[in-house]
Amino acid sequence: MASKQGLAFGFLVAAIVPQYAGAQQAPVAPVSSSTPVVLTLKHAVELSLSNSKDIQLAKLQVQASQDTAQLTRAEFLPNLYGGSGAGFTYGLPETPGGRPPALFSVTYTEQVLNGPLRGLAKEQQEQVRAQRAVLEDTRNAVMVRVASGYLELVKVRHSLELLRKEKESADKIVDVTKEREGEGYELPVEVTKAQLTLAQVQQRILQLEGRQDELEVYLRNQLGLAADQSMDVTPEELPGAAEQEGANLIAMAAQSNTRLMAAESDVKGKELRLKGEKQGYWPTLQLVTIYDVLAKSNFNNSFLVINERNFRYNNLNAGVNINVPIYSAKTRANVALAQVNLEAAKINLSNTKSQVSAEVRQKSRKVQQADATKEVARLELQLSQQNLAVLQSQFGEGKVNLRDVEKGRLDENEKWMSYLDANFQRQQAQLDLLKTAGQLDKVLE
Repeated sequence: MASKQGLAFGFLVAAIVPQYAGAQQAPVAPVSSSTPVVLTLKHAVELSLSNSKDIQLAKLQVQASQDTAQLTRAEFLPNLYGGSGAGFTYGLPETPGGRPPALFSVTYTEQVLNGPLRGLAKEQQEQVRAQRAVLEDTRNAVMVRVASGYLELVKVRHSLELLRKEKESADKIVDVTKEREGEGYELPVEVTKAQLTLAQVQQRILQLEGRQDELEVYLRNQLGLAADQSMDVTPEELPGAAEQEGANLIAMAAQSNTRLMAAESDVKGKELRLKGEKQGYWPTLQLVTIYDVLAKSNFNNSFLVINERNFRYNNLNAGVNINVPIYSAKTRANVALAQVNLEAAKINLSNTKSQVSAEVRQKSRKVQQADATKEVARLELQLSQQNLAVLQSQFGEGKVNLRDVEKGRLDENEKWMSYLDANFQRQQAQLDLLKTAGQLDKVLE
């Protein structure tokens, strides 16, 4: 009886445990990518800064420049080495460096006075600052591209809405024109014109749908979203940080433009390198300490060991290594090369200042021109809306037909799209100006 109960209990456990285990190990259903992610302009920029491969590469380049500078700076820090070796000796025992063979040796070195090497180390530190400016420029470029893509996607989606409404109006115009042609009130050419308008609207819809797909793919890649993740974007205007006088923007660019910062670091680095190379005419000083544990068997047949009392197992040599340059053609050549490099860096800095100043003025004017274009487009849209209101009123009174009203709607949609284009061009000009003035991070972060 007991065995039967045990057998029954075993079957019951065998039936329940797999179900329980399956329930415990059932994977959590992933969040559906069909749920659109809601994005704002600043949120999109933040995601791009966290996921951009270009920024990650620029950070690695900064780290590489820091490590390179540290390699040179390490010469002025304590360096301690220990080692041993084995080999065959015939005749006078010595190592390739001229030291006697040792069972164990410890070497300590540290540069104290070395003008050229210290100048190189300081130049490399300035190169690190220049590389940080390159990193900042990369961040700005990523922000501009993502912000531009975001704003264009907003424009494209709005334009598609307008074009789909245009298509409805164009369809109605084709139907009405065909009906009037059948009644003898219109010529066949009017039907062809209406059909051509409809075909052009359909063509533009296809073009914008293709552009919308390109922008969505680009933004997903830049923001680290899934390949099929849908996005909700909202119309936004850039803050008015670019609405300043040209002189103020030029002053800001002189302090914050990344190209200027890199050029200034290059000049400072070349100055430090030249100063260091000139110190090559002065003596260099290095701390050196050598500790060796020798083996007497290496010197049994050597004239260096005269008797037992002359041999020491533990040998310590500590002091300074001083080199006094009496005549150094290499130092003279290094100074001349450093001088030429400094002059070239100064010329490059001067050219960069002129270019940045000219770019700020040019892009500031471009923003003003874009403002004027946007205002013209706004007034044209307002006029078109007022004309449509008049047509709708006249249609209610029976003075115009449906085709005239739909043509008014087509004209309003066209003016809407022109306004959206003008507004986007103004936003593009603002982004370029802010990037050149070094104020982009204050607006988008």
